[in-house]
Amino acid sequence: MKLEQGWIAEARKVPSPHCNERPDNEAPSLLIIHNISLPPGEFGGPWIDRLFTGTLPPDAHPYFADICQLRVAAHCLIRRDGEIVQYVAFDKRAWHAGVSAFEGRENCNDFSIGIELEGTDTAPYTDAQYQQLSAVTRLLLSHYPLTPARITGHSDIAPQRKTDPGPAFDWNRYRTQIGQEKI
Repeated sequence: MKLEQGWIAEARKVPSPHCNERPDNEAPSLLIIHNISLPPGEFGGPWIDRLFTGTLPPDAHPYFADICQLRVAAHCLIRRDGEIVQYVAFDKRAWHAGVSAFEGRENCNDFSIGIELEGTDTAPYTDAQYQQLSAVTRLLLSHYPLTPARITGHSDIAPQRKTDPGPAFDWNRYRTQIGQEKI
């Protein structure tokens, strides 16, 4: 896996307008793991791409009417089959964390990378997702001032609002796959 100007060469690229420059061109130093499914609990389809590019049709599903106006995007999505979709270059600020704080610092979007796993809090993630997430993580660890101690879940940076990646995410498996001790 190769990184070219902040983009994973092997990823499918779907550029999102929901990003901007990081403050003072700050390098990302935090990795946040999320989950998403659209409609909730359903996998596949074009809807995540459409949400992250601001083109989600409000009438395609009753749930979409409440979220179609959101201006949100993660840097990457890892689909159930392991496909990596990248929406924002890693050196840009993607709008994925919302109101958040890590180690006393607010506005995690300023200094983080957001990776979405196609899934829910309770559905087991796939082997392909763990393999690809581990590969992307190792790539990011080799290019940015990230450390394994600065990898966290969305639920940890926004505990009053978010629950993802949820209890179905196997943190020990993931940390083992990226070459770290179990937690």
